[in-house]
Parts: sequence; C-alpha cells; structure tokens
Amino acid sequence: MCGIAGIVGTAPPGSLETMMAAMRHRGPDDSGSYRSEGVALGMTRLAILDVSPAGHQPMSNADGSIWLVYNGELYNFREERTLLEARGMRFSSRSDTEVVLGMYEAYGDDFLLRMRGMFALAIYDGRRGNGRERLLLARDHLGIKPLLYGRFGGRFVFASELKAMLASGFVPREVDPDGLRQLLTFGSVVQPRTLVPGVAALLPGHRLLVEGGRERAERFWRLSVGRYPELARAPHEVVVETVRDALDESVRLQMVSDVPLGAFLSGGVDSSLLVALMARHSSHVVRTFSVGFGAEGATIDESDDALRTARFIGTEHSKVLVTGIDVRDRIAHIASALDQPSVDGVNAYFVSLAARQTVTVAISGTGGDELFAGYPWFITMTRAAERQSDTPVRSWLGARAASLASRSSFDAAATGRWSPVVERVRSGRGFLRRYARLHQIFGAKGAAQLMSGEMAGRAEIGREPAVDLVPADELPEAAPLERVSALCLRGYTQNQLLRDIDAVSMAHSLEVRVPFLDPVLADIALALPRSAKLGETAALPAPESASYRDAGTKRVLIDIGRGLLPPDMDRQAKRGFGMPFGAWMRGPLREVFEDALSPASARAGGMFSPEATERTKHDFLAGRIDWPQPWLLMMSELWRREVLDGRP
Repeated sequence: MCGIAGIVGTAPPGSLETMMAAMRHRGPDDSGSYRSEGVALGMTRLAILDVSPAGHQPMSNADGSIWLVYNGELYNFREERTLLEARGMRFSSRSDTEVVLGMYEAYGDDFLLRMRGMFALAIYDGRRGNGRERLLLARDHLGIKPLLYGRFGGRFVFASELKAMLASGFVPREVDPDGLRQLLTFGSVVQPRTLVPGVAALLPGHRLLVEGGRERAERFWRLSVGRYPELARAPHEVVVETVRDALDESVRLQMVSDVPLGAFLSGGVDSSLLVALMARHSSHVVRTFSVGFGAEGATIDESDDALRTARFIGTEHSKVLVTGIDVRDRIAHIASALDQPSVDGVNAYFVSLAARQTVTVAISGTGGDELFAGYPWFITMTRAAERQSDTPVRSWLGARAASLASRSSFDAAATGRWSPVVERVRSGRGFLRRYARLHQIFGAKGAAQLMSGEMAGRAEIGREPAVDLVPADELPEAAPLERVSALCLRGYTQNQLLRDIDAVSMAHSLEVRVPFLDPVLADIALALPRSAKLGETAALPAPESASYRDAGTKRVLIDIGRGLLPPDMDRQAKRGFGMPFGAWMRGPLREVFEDALSPASARAGGMFSPEATERTKHDFLAGRIDWPQPWLLMMSELWRREVLDGRP
C-alpha cells in the first residue's frame, strides 16, 4: 500500500518531493522517484507483499520503457503471474507490483479487466518514442483506493491525497463552491468533485489516458445485475452455497500478506462473518479490534456484542475505549487525516490507531450492507416503490410535476419564501428524488443558508439534490433493491465510507481491506433473488428497528453464518454505528466547537455565513437540532485550518 504522485510537464526542483513528503504516512517503509523529460513519478511505500527492496517503486520493465507507481493489492496476482510465466515472462520479485506491470506489458490497457483487487495506479509508457509518450491512470472497480488529478498551468498533476496535490505548489488553496454545497447537503462531497477547485477524483472503474497534452477518461467496468442470471431462479440452498463460496474465496485471497493482519469487529453480521471465515483460513489466532465508550456513550456502546462474538470465534480481541478527552486531544489530527471534511470517519480513525499497534493490515466489513440490503432504507425504498405501483396514474403525475420543479429555473425559489412549496413538489414522486432525501445533513436550502455570500454567489444554490446523484444511479432499470445497492455503492459508500476509511487508516500507516467489495462477489450479490436479501416488509411496523429475522434482511448471510456465529444473531436489529458526538461537543470538545463556529472563525475562513453558523451553534446547545450539522461545520473549519491553509 502506498501513496503515489506525479507531474506531467515541467516539474520544478523539489515539487515532487514535497508532494511525497505530504503523504509520508501512507508509506513510511520506502520511497522513490523517477524523472525523465516532461514527467516525474513518485511513491511512498507501505510494504505488504515482498517487503524486500525488490518491491521498490517506481518500478520499470526490463528495458526501462514503462514505469509504474501503484497503490493497492492485486489479490489474484499469483494466478496472473503463472499465466505470464507461461508466456515466457520472468520475475525478479515476489511483489504483486511487478505482476501488474507485466500484465500491462502483455495485455495493454485491458489488463484492468483481469485485475481483482483494490488499486489506484499510474503507468508511464514511453515505448512509442519521444513526443508520443502516454500516461495511464486507473482506479479499482468500487473506489476503495483514491486517485486525484488536475491540470494546472499546463501541468497535469495527480496524487493519492489532497494534501499532496496542495503541496505541489500548483493547486490553488481555495474552496470549490459547489463542492462545499454538496458537502453541506449530503455530509460528503460527491465524486468526481472535490473541495478544491480544479482537483477531480478519478471515478471507480475508470481509466484516464493522458497523451498529446489532453486527457481522455474511459470506463472499464460497471455494476450489472446480469452476470449470473441463473441465480435469480436458483433454490435458496444453491444461492447460499454460491455466495458462501465467493465470500470465502474473497476472504482467503485478501488474507495474503507478508506482515501481521487483523480485523475490525463491530459485533454486527458483516464483520463477524468475515472474522469467522478468517479463523478458518488462519494458522494463527485472529486479532480483532472494536471501539467502545465510557459513560458518555453507554447507550450506544456495542463493544459487548463484539466481545461476545470474539469469544465465540476465539479471537485475540482488543477493545479501544474512546473518550471525549481522546477526541479533543486528537481532533486537529483527525481533521488533517480525513484529507477532506466529512460527517464521518472518527470511529475508523480510532480503531485504525489501535490496530496499527500490532498489525499492518486489517479486514473490514464495509460493503455487506450495500450488497445484501442491510440498511433500513432498502425497506423504505422498496415499500415506496410498491406503493407507487399501486397508483400508476397518480405516481406518473407526481413524478412529472417533481421533474419539472427540479429544473434549475426553480433553484432560486427552492431557497426563498416559496421553498416549502418547491420542496414538497420536488420530493412528491420519483425514486431518485426520494432516495436523495434519505442522505442529507443540511439539504439544499440549509446549504444555501450556511454558505457565505461570496461562496453562494458562485455555487448552484438550491439545486435539486437528486441531480447530484444522477451519476450514482447506475442501475436505473433494475428492481428497487439492486437500484438502491448501486446508489449506495456509487454514492454514500464511495464518497464517504470508503474515502474516509482509506484516509484515516492510512494516516496511521494501516492498510484496510474490504472482502465484500470484491467485483466477483458484487456481481453475484446483484444477481440474487429478492428473497435472499429481504423478506416481505408490508407488515413491518418500524423498518428501522426490525430484526434481521423479522425483515428477512441479509437472509443469505445469516444462513451462511449458522454454526460460524453466535446463535440468534438474526434476532438483533440492524444498528448504524454511533458515537456520542453530542455529549463530546457539549463537554470536552466545547471550547474547540465554540471557537470553530464563532463569527470570527467564519469570517476568517470565508466558507460560512457568520450569522448562520452562530445560529446553528445555539440551536444545537439548546437541544433544537442533533449533532451532525454542527459537527460537520466544526470539522470543515478545522480542515480549512489544518489542510487548506497548511497550518503545521
């Protein structure tokens, strides 16, 4: 696992080195660079496979005409290496990096179709001669590893983190108004946009070709419900066997490591099942880690569930007790580690900090909810779709009215005196519009009110939130469950969960792997019959509190876990992981919180309206609003100080 960076064009002395230094935490074991006329590539390495100098990067082919910097893990590298050796290729290391380089040399750009893993990479190919060189960037299928890029002053620049892009000296230290609008609306910035103007995130499943002074993006993989059509009609026992074998294989492949490996264990179905499968493949006792709280968060502490599961499976378990004092003492580093502000990430920060004391790689259950309908909104959206099918004419009329009201010509009205009317019409009908309202912090109107006048004047204020999510609607013709899976994976999961986990874990030089987000397993999950993931929901009085057994949620995973997990795990309700942010902001974090949301801070930062931030602060302290809104404002202001302004 690494941090990668590069410059195509004139690279002044020290510019690449400054970028690499800004993400040294991503690769404390080694670093390297390659320079040629018009190009500079760099990397910082966290050694996982072949920790010897043979795995050093940048890595070249035999004649030095192709150079690679690579951040990731290729889980099928042994099989691909065997195939390449059969073609006569020889290897000098045991690293997967050399296999990736060989695959590109053998198969061209379509080598990406053969990769099964998580990756962000850059390949500089000079084989066509002077003036015809090309750079290829690529990002894994589901967006596990980050890759940012932009063109500034005739230079093309890329890196694994915003901090590295800013450190280049080419990227303006400014805030993108529409990135800020999205952040306030949803709690995270919607990719490919970032919070810095001109810097974009390469979308998952895409490659970007840079040649002749131009960039061309291409998609090499997309989500699909049709790659295993036979599963839609298969008996349940066949479905269970198919998913079990695929998940077991993904876990086995992702346990390959030359350094110590452990797992995050929340006590929920997803992480528990992964740990149980890990225990079957490991020759050592699996190390597991969970987060708990003291009296501040006693009502939401799930660490006892994790401990019970750990004892049942037989892991070496560590519980991390996080207090408000701990958060206060580390809040500046948390803001910096996130690299871009988010309403999430603190749990992953602390469990990664603890895990890194004894392991270098950790397995996470992220992705299980998205692929197997674990979130309550799968039930909510399925019910809504069923109701609409019962009233087709009314639904069509409502959707038509909502579509018209969602046009940009109504955006101004969406933030003014007519905003309640516009919002009511916009949200009345339409799958995507209804889904967009499940994932908001301030919403469109709240974002408009919070942004400073200068920022609001340059943003698409009042924009219908569903418009931002259109690119995430990758399966618009699919059944509701699969459509929501795609929206989750290409929205909330990609923009917030995976981005946050990568950023904060790598801040501690910890690699996190996510076996559920394997492209083969994703194809299988999206092809399953509804009965494998969700039961009949019409009789459920409260979907958000229904147990797995009552809702039929994750039925296939529950059945795979029988005998592997504690009995009656399906009697628990799906609970989103919570932390006592409210208690912390009213207690140990009060001084930091008050300062960050002060009028003076808002004026100095230029992002937010001083009056609106002051009002948000008072509403929270008076108990009129919950923690997510003030927390997001606080973290955004701390990010501005720690990352954008580059304060030491």
